[in-house]
Amino acid sequence: MPNPLKNQTILLGVTGSIAAYKAADLASKLHQAEAIVEVVLTNSALKFITPLTFQSVTGRKAYTDADLWGGEGHVTHIGLGRAARLIVIAPASANTIAKLAHGIADNLLSVTVLASHCPLLIAPAMDAGMYDHPATTENIGILKNRGAHFVGPTAGHLASGLVGVGRMSEPQEILNYARWILSTGGPLSGKKIVVTAGGTQEPIDPVRLITNRSSGKQGFALAQAAADVGADVVLISTVTHLPVPVGASLVKVCTAAEMHQAVLQEIQTADILIMAAAVADFRPAKQADQKIKKDSGVTTIPLEPTIDILQAVNEYRKKTGYPRKVIGFAAESQNLLENATKKLQAKGLDLIIANDISASDAGFEADTNRVTFLYPNGEQKNLSKMAKSEVSEKVIEQVIEWC
Repeated sequence: MPNPLKNQTILLGVTGSIAAYKAADLASKLHQAEAIVEVVLTNSALKFITPLTFQSVTGRKAYTDADLWGGEGHVTHIGLGRAARLIVIAPASANTIAKLAHGIADNLLSVTVLASHCPLLIAPAMDAGMYDHPATTENIGILKNRGAHFVGPTAGHLASGLVGVGRMSEPQEILNYARWILSTGGPLSGKKIVVTAGGTQEPIDPVRLITNRSSGKQGFALAQAAADVGADVVLISTVTHLPVPVGASLVKVCTAAEMHQAVLQEIQTADILIMAAAVADFRPAKQADQKIKKDSGVTTIPLEPTIDILQAVNEYRKKTGYPRKVIGFAAESQNLLENATKKLQAKGLDLIIANDISASDAGFEADTNRVTFLYPNGEQKNLSKMAKSEVSEKVIEQVIEWC
């Protein structure tokens, strides 16, 4: 399954801002993601950072206005503009935003944008007063109406010493936006994929709860992999500390009951459901209204079963045909394949992914996993230890085959 950034030519425009140092990190991250990175610096950017910095992290020449007026100046901007699959301007100053809004092409970067026919992603960086100025607001509106994408800015301490909105978004966030833009039109474009992630939380009292060690990493990786191939992703999750893939819709839940309600709501129009969440099997039979004190003498907490979400999905699917396919996970500490096969058959799944949580380098909290794909026809696919992102790619490859 292709990485949406791999071998794609991305033109990174760098303008005059103290945030230019972040652009070097962004260029490096894009290069590490296997993109072909062409960098164009304005004269103002050269006051903050050098072309050599970008050449060092991309392995390619960084362009300046001197190249516009050089021996090949009459074609440099055409070549750069036509080759780009995406133009990212980070940081984008108020001056450059104004130029782009009004078609002013007086430097290599602005004339290259005019010569391009690709999406434009802009990451503003300026003082709070400049960002809030009506002229800047109007210019941003003009560019958005033309289809330009914006990421940030965020609030925080600015170079002037003021606090406000104007900080350039972090390089990883900008890269994630670029990844999403380039995924448009992928093999799962127009398909709705619902993914669940994290461990549910069943309250004992207002302070304590029953949960498990699921980090949500595998579920979030699955959502990212689906978004990378153009799917419309709905992520139903109990965790909030992981970055939500750009373009995915997040539905925040806590308990198994809340997840059940959210899943049944979202699968009504879903092509695929991937149940990667670790749903609690039991919950306290009664939640205490007040914090249970240590000296209360309570030694037992009666439990009752939670609703079986996959079974509910199976019954709904038999009636409606939605979702088209269902993938489950089986996290087991013993009799892995036997228990996973029983779950596969009982819940009417199209695929179950079994992983042994007793392994130190797999399962909950780890960044890697060792899994086995089990199918209703008895077929098995054993995957060696790999990153959870790679496991997710394998899963989405199967989804692409189905769709």
